[in-house]
Amino acid sequence: MRKIKVFLIEDNRLLREGIALMLKKQLDMNVVATVGNGENIVEMIKKINPTVVLLDLGLRNQNSLQIVKQTRKHFPKIKLIVMDLIPLQADVFEFVQAGVSGFILKDATISDFLKTIRSVSQGEQILPPHLTGSLFSQIVEQAVNGSIPKKHIEEAIRMTKRERQVILLIADGSSNKEIAQKLHLSPYTVKSHVHNILDKLTLHTRVQIAKYAHTNENYKSVMDATSLIDE
Repeated sequence: MRKIKVFLIEDNRLLREGIALMLKKQLDMNVVATVGNGENIVEMIKKINPTVVLLDLGLRNQNSLQIVKQTRKHFPKIKLIVMDLIPLQADVFEFVQAGVSGFILKDATISDFLKTIRSVSQGEQILPPHLTGSLFSQIVEQAVNGSIPKKHIEEAIRMTKRERQVILLIADGSSNKEIAQKLHLSPYTVKSHVHNILDKLTLHTRVQIAKYAHTNENYKSVMDATSLIDE
């Protein structure tokens, strides 16, 4: 059996050792090296020639995106998988464009974790589960294939003024009926806006929309303003 040679790059020591231990138990995998920060990653990759590089998206002392770009430039056959809690759409797009083949969420099940490594090693491309089947995943695929220019990616997922109004009102605790009354829309139209927002943000519930608004700087800055609601 030809084993999948995994090079693990993770600066959290506890997480790094835990992942390495899990992978070493797999009969079809071989952890050829594990590192945290400070090492010359490209030189190590040249030396150990892994099948898959498993990389933390947010390394504290190194630029993960640059590591991906350099690896793809010098070793195009090596597969790259990025690990993160919940990667932002902008990060997903940048890393896919740079050459990443897969994403693993750090709260993924062991089964999904191992499945992603095996699938990527065989040439598949794996997006984060919360983006799979979304409008954004289709945009990423088109952009990577050259169907749409990279500079249009943000425009393709940009919120309309109405959608931004609805987001703010959801964050304020308003129901669809209340939003319809405030914006002088039908409840059906509001429901349609909510559906589009969920799709664009790759979210699943109104609570997640509210959380997004309260944690996103663009929305936090206007949370107390009324300009978006006036039309």
